[in-house]
Amino acid sequence: QVQLVESGGGLVQAGGSLRLSCAASGRTFSSYAMGWFRQAPGKEREFVATISRKGGSTYYTDSVKGRFTISRDNAKNTVYLQMNSLKSEDTAVYYCAATRASVVVTSSADFSSWGQGTQVTVSS
Repeated sequence: QVQLVESGGGLVQAGGSLRLSCAASGRTFSSYAMGWFRQAPGKEREFVATISRKGGSTYYTDSVKGRFTISRDNAKNTVYLQMNSLKSEDTAVYYCAATRASVVVTSSADFSSWGQGTQVTVSS
């Protein structure tokens, strides 16, 4: 298992940007595909984006396509989520997660390691 710690959340006005980071412990980071999920108050956790082990493949939920970018730096054991043109509906706790799956997966059940989450609040 890999341990994950998110950072970079905060309060931002609508239309603004934030970059989330997720630092992973251990020497096996590059063997995991990584994902970002979010959970708004009163709602279920939902998939946001995922990136393959080497970073060559990414996949996004429709609501963030063109606004969010997931990336990773395996030398730094870190995955990022660049969020631009933020909307009030992006307000949520954002979690990073790791999976050993070799194909694209978007269900939280397919991810085995989770961070503690970081709050993102977008004011309108």
